[in-house]
Amino acid sequence: MFDNTHAHITTWVIAIILFFVAVRLHNAGKAKGMKVVHMILRLFYLLIILTGALLFWKHQGINPALYGIKALVGVWVIGMFEMILVRMNKGKSTKMFWILLVISLIIVFILGFSLPLGI
Repeated sequence: MFDNTHAHITTWVIAIILFFVAVRLHNAGKAKGMKVVHMILRLFYLLIILTGALLFWKHQGINPALYGIKALVGVWVIGMFEMILVRMNKGKSTKMFWILLVISLIIVFILGFSLPLGI
């Protein structure tokens, strides 16, 4: 099942979509809908971490250092998703977290697609 990255890629693509749906719902003033989407997104955080960990353990012999760094940056992305949504709910500034999210996404995509399991 984890000889390829299909499950992992599917979970993070859905998570990115859910994140932007939650942001849109917040901006539209639909707090209840945003809360539901945020809770579903948290489930996808767990699925991303689980599928990523299974891929890491199965293929760690390829390049464990870079895959470890990619895993840490992936957790950083999840942290930025969560920080942005929570701070938006509290009415606090999220500018710095958006910048960090873009940086972390660029790093994780570059690592993910350049490592042997990537494209």
